[in-house]
Amino acid sequence: MSPLLKVDNEIKTKVDAFRERITREAEHLVANFFPNKLLELDHFLTDPCINVSELKEIHSEMNLSRPDPVLIANLHKGLEAQNDGGWEDKVTGATVFVVPSEMMMKSNAKLVDLIEKVKPEIKTLIEKCNTVQMWVQLLIPKIEDGNNFGVSIQEETIAELRVVALVAFSYLDHISRYYITRAQQMSKIVRHPQVEDYWRTIIEIDENIYISLKIIVSDLRNYYVTLHDTIMKNIEKIRIPRSRNTDSLY
Repeated sequence: MSPLLKVDNEIKTKVDAFRERITREAEHLVANFFPNKLLELDHFLTDPCINVSELKEIHSEMNLSRPDPVLIANLHKGLEAQNDGGWEDKVTGATVFVVPSEMMMKSNAKLVDLIEKVKPEIKTLIEKCNTVQMWVQLLIPKIEDGNNFGVSIQEETIAELRVVALVAFSYLDHISRYYITRAQQMSKIVRHPQVEDYWRTIIEIDENIYISLKIIVSDLRNYYVTLHDTIMKNIEKIRIPRSRNTDSLY
């Protein structure tokens, strides 16, 4: 039979200190941080920046009229002015409308500000879930036959924490896709500023992300509620998954 693995005493001491630190931090998160955070997010949902009465309040001031086309210097070669105000590509024969160079296609400042407030909250939830997940993982006892009900509770708790972290991470991806989608739509406006529907699509994209951000904040709050409630209800089994007492033999 092979001998047990030997661990350097200094390393073991450092690992034990790490486990103790994770335990203290995770227990503080569950008992104090989670309930405080859910109250903070619940209050945030009443903030005017995320609780507008009408969607038009989040719209940027955009000029929906067709700007006078001008020739941008780096596009001069190969383009020829036309009577309809556009520029003809002498290679393809297509008419190209060019947005004036001084007309910067700006982001929606109100939504950018809101996104910058929501993103740290998403990041915080992911980090705290990972910490609590590590704590519960370290509490799982060695594999044995029988008396595994408490262990199953630990495993379910870990699974729930993992799912919450993954969903929260998907919110960050959703925000990135908003910027990409909006930029692609803006590029169409640059090429075809005379098409009003392209401008209207920008408004729809902005309204959609605003609604999504409000739902995201609500979800973050709800995750803190459910995680706190679930862990506190099962804290005894999470800490001590197996009974320390053995049944008497009669």
